[in-house]
Amino acid sequence: MDRHDEESDRGEAASPLQIDLARRILDRIRDSGWGVGTRVSVPDLARTFGVSRSPISGALELLVSKGILAPLETRGLQVALDVTGLDTAEVLPSSPLEELYRRMMRERALGDLPQEVSEAELIPRYGVSRGIIRKLLLRFAAEGLVQRLPGHGWRFADSLVGEDAYRESYEFRAAVECAALRSPGFHADPQVLMPVRRAHERVLSDPDSISGDEWFRINASFHQGLAICSGNRFLADAVRQQNNLRRMQELAGFDELPSERIEQSCREHLAILDAIDTGEMEWAEALLRQHLRQASEFATLS
Repeated sequence: MDRHDEESDRGEAASPLQIDLARRILDRIRDSGWGVGTRVSVPDLARTFGVSRSPISGALELLVSKGILAPLETRGLQVALDVTGLDTAEVLPSSPLEELYRRMMRERALGDLPQEVSEAELIPRYGVSRGIIRKLLLRFAAEGLVQRLPGHGWRFADSLVGEDAYRESYEFRAAVECAALRSPGFHADPQVLMPVRRAHERVLSDPDSISGDEWFRINASFHQGLAICSGNRFLADAVRQQNNLRRMQELAGFDELPSERIEQSCREHLAILDAIDTGEMEWAEALLRQHLRQASEFATLS
């Protein structure tokens, strides 16, 4: 058993999911402009990120251990540190298990990992125990990216490989995301959209410093945020699932994404948010449809 396996099997202070949530919470604190003393709500964060309270609580405990949060005199937690210039990657580095998760995702996106796999095949491939492989597969399953087959097999979801798959995905996204803007229950909730706006403004201030993980989270939060504001849980779930499928492909191809494309995408997102803020919903929908069409053309050409 190698060191990677021993470290993972001994158990970590926080799970990969908790570390990922801690990063996202840290980004939300920064982009929401929460100052020292701001109270942090577990139920609100659970709703924001679409997870149960248990992993949120674990992520918050991790942030407490890093001195970013602190207990209130009464029950609850508060921001204890100005996070404006904090380096998220330095405070919350990736664990060995997280690195393996990314490797599997990248290899599946590139077609190096077959669509149908078994735990027995993956153990020697990655040099880790069955328990680690199962933990990773269960994480993929929770994200809707893999499902268990009868017996010991697992099947990854159809990925966005090839022009046809990309075209169909963007057609579906245009239908769903534009429908979200037309929803009778649409409400431009500032608690949802303001952090999204600030995150995009932060990227525009220094687009070359953004990591693939962070850009994907910010990009996905825009599209997910619009769906959440629709007030329709089924539209929100559909966009969340598309984001999960996109993550596999887009993280694998981030190194080839020019900073100019990131800047353009940010400006297009901000223009859509501006239209929503002024109540010009038809214009916002037109801009969103154009944005998705341009993104589709870039994806199929890249």
